[in-house]
Amino acid sequence: MRWSQVLFSQGFGTRRDCEALLLAGRVRHAGQVVEDPDAEVPVQGLVFEVAGQPWPFHAQALLMLHKPVGHECSRKPGAWPSVLSLLPTPLRRRDVQPVGRLDQDTTGLLLLTDDGPLLHRLTHPRHHLPKVYEIRTAEPVTPGQIERLLAGVTLKDDPVPVRAAACEASGERSLRLTLTEGKYHQVKRMVAAVGNHVEALHRSSFGLLRLPEDLAPGQWRWLGAAERALLVAPAGTQPGAAITAPGVTEAPAGVGVNQAPAGAG
Repeated sequence: MRWSQVLFSQGFGTRRDCEALLLAGRVRHAGQVVEDPDAEVPVQGLVFEVAGQPWPFHAQALLMLHKPVGHECSRKPGAWPSVLSLLPTPLRRRDVQPVGRLDQDTTGLLLLTDDGPLLHRLTHPRHHLPKVYEIRTAEPVTPGQIERLLAGVTLKDDPVPVRAAACEASGERSLRLTLTEGKYHQVKRMVAAVGNHVEALHRSSFGLLRLPEDLAPGQWRWLGAAERALLVAPAGTQPGAAITAPGVTEAPAGVGVNQAPAGAG
């Protein structure tokens, strides 16, 4: 692929913008300045720099973000900034989208991608992907509440009962809840239906992928082939049995773990 095409495919601007970056000597590869927009380069495993920022080539973007409080999962946010503001400009130009939604006051694992078929697969209800939520409640959790969440509860304005795929107390006032479907404010509404109240909500895993402990709120990481395979793995793994994929915590510094660079937000 030509260098101008590489930059364009990764979201570094229009074709003219990308050629200008190359002609200005702002692109480096293997320690050397790349100045010829028409020079060919193999993209398999390609890592280059633009204005000093390392960038790995990805034909399709798949990211994991540790969503912080106070951000909406929307490209047209209202009262709160979008989670997309936490990403660098090239990714926003590529039109990455959140895989599902988390409320502005919910934290934890959020996936983003520009891969349309993957987005559809991960959000379609028939795949029943388990999502695990860590919940802090206002009142002590009782065995009866857990039994009701597992058996199924009826939500207001929705006559069809919904049930947790798995549920356990993780403390006196905390729950670990697994869902395989996603309705509006479902976790909060389910907990309210059994007579308690959610004070804090955190998603710790999505499918077989778990949020790593070393990914701080507001930080994001590229996900590779191994993590993608975990997300599209056939159904059958027990809910809550997510693992932190090999390679997620082993990306080269500055390439796999990122915060939005200054000026990119």
